[in-house]
Amino acid sequence: MSYRLGRRLSGCAGDGHSLGGGGVWRRFVEGQGQLPTRYRVSSAVAALALSGAAWLVLVAGSVIGRGPVPEGVLTATMWAAAALFALNTLVNLSGKHPVERFGASALTAVLTALCLVIAVGR
Repeated sequence: MSYRLGRRLSGCAGDGHSLGGGGVWRRFVEGQGQLPTRYRVSSAVAALALSGAAWLVLVAGSVIGRGPVPEGVLTATMWAAAALFALNTLVNLSGKHPVERFGASALTAVLTALCLVIAVGR
């Protein structure tokens, strides 16, 4: 399960890197050609956070070696990731765009649940 969650987080991070670098999903920019700078910056920051979360999940699930990271730090960080995804879900639910409300909130709710399963299992 950790491997699958890590793959999903990596995919989300890849989308964020693409958006931060100027890549767009045409229908969401409505003829602007690219996302406004503030959205590109926030996409790049989110992509970095998702990349870190993917690494964390893979380490917490013992898919890859954890190196010098203490076990307690790893467990606490998994709980923090679950809490942040839960908060992100609430923010997405209050969004204006249907993709944000229904698509992104569903994705982050699943990520929250999966992070909780891994955190509880530690």
